[in-house]
Amino acid sequence: MELVAFDLDGTLLNRQQRLSAYTLETLERLKAAGIFYTVATGRTHHAAMFCIEDHDFPHWQIFKNGVEWWNPDQNTYRHRNLLSQSHITDVLSSFEDNQITPFVFCLEDDGSHRVYHSPLNNTLSHNVANQLNNNKHMSLHPMAELSHTARITNISAMGQPEFIDNIIQASQQHLHLTAYSGGGVYSSDAHWIDVHHSNVSKGSALTELKEEIGAKTLIVFGDGDNDLSMFDVADESFATENALDHIKGAATGVIGHHDEDGVARYLRTRYNL
Repeated sequence: MELVAFDLDGTLLNRQQRLSAYTLETLERLKAAGIFYTVATGRTHHAAMFCIEDHDFPHWQIFKNGVEWWNPDQNTYRHRNLLSQSHITDVLSSFEDNQITPFVFCLEDDGSHRVYHSPLNNTLSHNVANQLNNNKHMSLHPMAELSHTARITNISAMGQPEFIDNIIQASQQHLHLTAYSGGGVYSSDAHWIDVHHSNVSKGSALTELKEEIGAKTLIVFGDGDNDLSMFDVADESFATENALDHIKGAATGVIGHHDEDGVARYLRTRYNL
């Protein structure tokens, strides 16, 4: 058995953050062929839902870089290595120093998220807040209301790349934290950052899933720094043409552009779909 895993943004999704008609048809063919496949994304489950709502991914799905798992058949979550308020106090100061609004995602018992944020100080932070407000599974709250008992899955933000880099460096001073960033997929001047517990990654989550289902090989597709952990543990890894050079250099091979159905076209050839 093979386990096939796809990153979403910049990989399986097109520029509209959706699965194209060609990709949707390819995934249905992949399902009919009996291939075990899933998604492994930095998005939370609820943030990814609108992107992949047109296809029923049938198995465990990996979200928030391995922190959050979702099983659609059992309607259940798994969560790995959540953070506490004390874990993030210092890094929140770095967000403030760089004038970037952090959004702290906290898990509720029903799988929904309460998201806490400091004042919205620029257009990018307002855009993030508006997007979160439109998700019925999330609610926004002032950072002052963040409880000491909150179960924190991650901190996310958008900002200019030089300030994002400062926060990445600050996060690296804490062994319990890891941070990823990227940009340019949907807007060239807006970079994202995601901070979560260092004990989890896409690679560790997929290794666990591979063992659980008894798969012999792992094949992965990605385009960003948070995909490198799954490149490291995969038998084969493929970067999309739009990936940065160091991501391509770490991959087994390079396939087509994410906005030109690169993954789907490769799948049709590899599995004769």
